[in-house]
Amino acid sequence: KYLGVPLAIADATSLTEAGYVGDDVENILLKLYEKSEGNLEKTQQGIIYIDEIDKLALRGENTSLTRDVSGEGVQQALLKILEGTIARVPFGGGRKHPNAECVNIDTSNILFICGGAFDGLEKLINQDKKVNRTIGFGVGAENISNEEFTLENVQQHDLVRYGMMPEFIGRLPVITTLAPLTENDMVRILTEPKNAIVRQFQELFAMDDVKLQFEKDALMKIAAIANEKRIGARGLRSIVENVLQKTMFELPDMKSAKKVVVNAECVDGDTEPFVYGARNKKIA
Repeated sequence: KYLGVPLAIADATSLTEAGYVGDDVENILLKLYEKSEGNLEKTQQGIIYIDEIDKLALRGENTSLTRDVSGEGVQQALLKILEGTIARVPFGGGRKHPNAECVNIDTSNILFICGGAFDGLEKLINQDKKVNRTIGFGVGAENISNEEFTLENVQQHDLVRYGMMPEFIGRLPVITTLAPLTENDMVRILTEPKNAIVRQFQELFAMDDVKLQFEKDALMKIAAIANEKRIGARGLRSIVENVLQKTMFELPDMKSAKKVVVNAECVDGDTEPFVYGARNKKIA
């Protein structure tokens, strides 16, 4: 929106090699064409984000003798589009047909961004670099490197070992990693967006004319639990749901309830959220 260019988000897991049932690689370009409302010039200056790109990896360096419907074949099909070519894209999407009406899209100036979780890549990096291979009587604990190599140290050859084709990685010159969310980031996710989780629950409580208030320490505790359990931002809703579940079911029967306050002890499960009546007295 800020740049005034169309953006299409595609999922690599739905792509298959040409000739198989599933989405052809050209369908990604069709999405961008639709986003730019049929304006070919805008399409050719657009941005395409391909998610779950790590799912196209060949597990291990040994290539399979059998045909691979959605792995190496899709990587090969993406090569030319990433590099820059004039692709014939059928208007209707799906598989190409000799008589189908097509649009020619030049991909030279389209920005391609590929992302994925790359689960297990860290172990692959550490395998080679962690242990000092010195042998002999003089080897002590100090000669063994305990340095943990994180994803920040990732190089192109690590991604090739993970199962991405060298030619494919060569066409993506910039490799960067995302830092994990901090507790402060989690608190911002809970409170700041237009449809933030805290706001959603406040809206639910407002249906019963009850004001819901989260103390700062409660929000920090929710973020800390999400970090501890490694469930990330997606797990925040389940934690808030567990804290408020009992209160939500009991509220309709509490005719005089006007306010519910949640603090860190409530999140820990030591106490139930505090329910206050019309005269600011706590309801047992």
